[in-house]
Amino acid sequence: QARTIVNGRHIYLGKFNSAESRQKYARVVAEASMPAPPPEKPEVRTQDDLLVSELLVKYLHHAENYYTANDKKNKEFVCMIAAVKPLNEIYGNTRANDFGPLKLKAIRNHLISQDLCRNEINKRVGRIKRVFKWAVSEELIAPSVFEGLRTVAGLRAGRTEARESKSVTPVSQQDVELTLPYVAPQVAAMIRLQLLTGMRPGEVLGMKPEEIDRSEAVWIYEPTKHKNDWRGHARQIPLGPTAQEILTPYLNRPASEPLFSPIEAEDWRNEQRVINRDRNRKLSLKDLKRREARRKKSKARKSKRPKRNQYCPDSYRRAITYGVTKSNRERAKQSKDYIVAKKWSPYQLRHSFATNMRRRHGVEAAQLGLGHARTNIVDIYAEKNLALLIELAQREG
Repeated sequence: QARTIVNGRHIYLGKFNSAESRQKYARVVAEASMPAPPPEKPEVRTQDDLLVSELLVKYLHHAENYYTANDKKNKEFVCMIAAVKPLNEIYGNTRANDFGPLKLKAIRNHLISQDLCRNEINKRVGRIKRVFKWAVSEELIAPSVFEGLRTVAGLRAGRTEARESKSVTPVSQQDVELTLPYVAPQVAAMIRLQLLTGMRPGEVLGMKPEEIDRSEAVWIYEPTKHKNDWRGHARQIPLGPTAQEILTPYLNRPASEPLFSPIEAEDWRNEQRVINRDRNRKLSLKDLKRREARRKKSKARKSKRPKRNQYCPDSYRRAITYGVTKSNRERAKQSKDYIVAKKWSPYQLRHSFATNMRRRHGVEAAQLGLGHARTNIVDIYAEKNLALLIELAQREG
């Protein structure tokens, strides 16, 4: 092997005395005589080089603070994370200034392929636009980026491959009456209150004694947390005699505690389980003692999933679904010709209230009862009253 030493470094040139080794030697000597190149400068990133993934990190840090109240992140923050997830997965390494309408439409097509409904897709696309609007306000990207994204219109019904969501309809009074005997008293009270007042599920779940003004004949419930509190809107819900009668058994608790507790509902179910087990039995003194011991053991038994002191919308919905299922099962044992109760959700109670209020007292009363700022929103919740049109059709033919 031919070799040479340059600046203390041994360099092998190939087979000794070969043409290849002489050629390589000449190249090494020529390069060694050249001045050393300057050290490479570290790459300097400019604002124009901001990636979509880096923009999302900045925005979510802002959103985490903006959508947090009382040390608790609200639902909008969770929805925002779901909306930007495909944006990060597909275009995370794209320059934010290069993100345009066609790329936004590509994400929309991706959401359609995930079998999301049209309304949900429009909401998620709107949240992505909100990210870039915020970035423009912070001078992180060019204003033209957001202006381009604004040109992407929402999906229209019947003009897209996205599936349509089922519209929420009022629940029938018959289905409610068939369900009430088969749910816990706390759940039954919340159902009846929603029918009477049109409260949102979150408003009835969070009721506390301190939020109810009982100084007048008609009580006023003013929740501290509701859907539009961030807009500075007040929400006042009148509670008449029937609603007061429903609430009275649950007011014997600390002022800051929720009225309707899943823990109390679980205790009630355990007691009912023991009572039903011993029903129609002739009990001796020994049996009575055993029953009492079973009751104590049932109360002390810990659930695999400990109950919280307040219902959430999901647990409230599950309790109603369980009541409908149990109602159909128990009544099927009693008679083959039983009426099947249809499954329904807490939000349908709000629709029922709006429909009844609009039919009896007009759209303005329905608007006030629902707590909406505009009357046109009532059309979403209330079925339009066709009574007048039907009467006109009978007259005019």
